Amino acid sequence: MKIAVIGSTHAGTAAVTNMANLYPEAEITVYEKNDNVSFLSCGLALYVGGVVEDPQGLFYSSPEQLRGLGVTMKMQHAVQEIDTARKQIKAVNLVTGEEVNDSYDKLVMSTGSWPIIPPIDGTKLDNILLAKNFNQANTIIEKSREVKHVTVVGAGYIGVELVEAFQQAGKEVTLIDGVDRILNKYLDQEFTDHVEQAFIDRGVELRLGETVTRFEGKNTVEAVVTNAGRVETDLVIMCVGFRPNTELLKGKVDMLPNGAITVDDYMRTSDPDILAAGDCCAVKYNPTGQAAYIPLATNAVRMGTLVARNLIEPVMKNVGTQGTSGLHIYDLNMASTGLTETSAQAMDVHVKSITINEKHRPEFMPTAEDVMLKVSYLPDSRKIIGAQVLSKADVTQSINTLSVCIQTGMTIDELGFVDFFFQPHFNQPWNFLNKAGLAAADTRKAELV
Repeated sequence: MKIAVIGSTHAGTAAVTNMANLYPEAEITVYEKNDNVSFLSCGLALYVGGVVEDPQGLFYSSPEQLRGLGVTMKMQHAVQEIDTARKQIKAVNLVTGEEVNDSYDKLVMSTGSWPIIPPIDGTKLDNILLAKNFNQANTIIEKSREVKHVTVVGAGYIGVELVEAFQQAGKEVTLIDGVDRILNKYLDQEFTDHVEQAFIDRGVELRLGETVTRFEGKNTVEAVVTNAGRVETDLVIMCVGFRPNTELLKGKVDMLPNGAITVDDYMRTSDPDILAAGDCCAVKYNPTGQAAYIPLATNAVRMGTLVARNLIEPVMKNVGTQGTSGLHIYDLNMASTGLTETSAQAMDVHVKSITINEKHRPEFMPTAEDVMLKVSYLPDSRKIIGAQVLSKADVTQSINTLSVCIQTGMTIDELGFVDFFFQPHFNQPWNFLNKAGLAAADTRKAELV
């Protein structure tokens, strides 16, 4: 059996590692455009900020390791064409220019995503950079050494992490986003207000609700112009989002309107001999039950592992995702799972929410930090559908717990009586998760009276 894998970051590496163990007789060939595999882009800001000094720690595999499993690694090879009818691949060696033709019995698409570059005048000026892979991270580090002012466009996770890194490195920083608050896809306003204030307190300029109209400069960027003004700057990092890398299969397999490949519960595309995993494809989003584009490394490694197990026949279903994620900015720890009120409203899903403000442990302890927890649930079924938490204490694992609650269909009322341990070093006799459930039950009683 000949298996071709296109792309080897998270999903591809997971698929290849597992396939090599499950199918030792198979001939596995990987085509990868970069000279490395398995780069943890979620650590990019830590690397840029100097928290991670040895970048090798951001790789959990290597071409040499995969070759050691018997895999043929065609590094710095770009696939140019896939003939799905004949099961053939055409690729080019990016170093030598040599053309490579190959065939496959099974094809694994793990081509990932690429940063969105809006059609704005001036984007080709020097010092306008992207933030996705290892080489781009090195370019950011090199270019930012001598600059005074950095502008980050896009206030998602990577954008705000880079803002923190540059500010702590002593740079003047401006953050621009077209939406009127940061992290709007992950947290509701009462949470993002705290993070915005943390930036403002440290001198970061927030230009929210502004749209970039053009970049100015002769050869190197000198200013960012928005619909509301002008920012003189030395370096721009574009972090406006990602799009799936799926042009190779356009019109050949089913996709969402944004180009994300749709797969069934067993990671199979509409072509029975092509499986897909990671940022190039959609995943079942449990809060809505629909396919959604949620490019997260956690989703990618699970999907890649499932590709390997389901390559020959359907063996193990994908249980889906809640889009669970976490973030640490300065002294704030935050995480979310499922639908926020903001995202629910955008999807026309009616939810109710309960917000709890508690100390993370008894106040007789030397320290006791504030915790803000918000849990959203469906009014009729009472099923939990989303949650958010923020605290200076690291209580983010509570969101992993609530992710399981969403996945298993737990109600907000049942949450009030789940068995959680108590130990004064860690928590309260009534866990704040229990208190959210109890408060929601009290609210329901009040409504019925």
